[in-house]
Amino acid sequence: MQPIRKNEYAWYAIYTRSRSEKAVNLELQLSGIESYLPLKKTIRKWSDRKKMVEVPLFNSYVFVKVSEKEYLKVLQTFGVTRYICFEGQAVPIPEVQINAIRAYLDETEPIPLDDQLKMEAGKSVIVTRGPMIGMTGVLLYIEGKNRVKVEIEAIGQSLIITIPPQNLEIILQ
Repeated sequence: MQPIRKNEYAWYAIYTRSRSEKAVNLELQLSGIESYLPLKKTIRKWSDRKKMVEVPLFNSYVFVKVSEKEYLKVLQTFGVTRYICFEGQAVPIPEVQINAIRAYLDETEPIPLDDQLKMEAGKSVIVTRGPMIGMTGVLLYIEGKNRVKVEIEAIGQSLIITIPPQNLEIILQ
């Protein structure tokens, strides 16, 4: 993990107060800092209605692309608690992972199941096609003919994705 270098921009994950992700993201953007809050659509039920809402993919996390001079400005934003650190250093996130999250959220079309592909829960897998290519995870369970649930570890958080089984390959151990 390398420290932030002067005039170099890198992506970092910040931790926010509970349920403050959208407000923090807006405040960062208004102050000129590039930020990204991955949102997923979900149906929420109330006693009298159902509604489609956008909720954060990672609770209490927002991604920021900053240089050394903006580092402290982010921490001074209301609702920001801290950077995600490892051994006292903010952990840079490769742009390819940010792009993979964006692409995953944009993906909607299922691909038909290849009958030759035999998957079992608990197996380690690697994504071989699609927007999450190169990511590794654990197959949680098979969801019908066209989808499987896979747990992918990212930024110290588990991301459970639904993905076509043809986009996966079992990792032999």
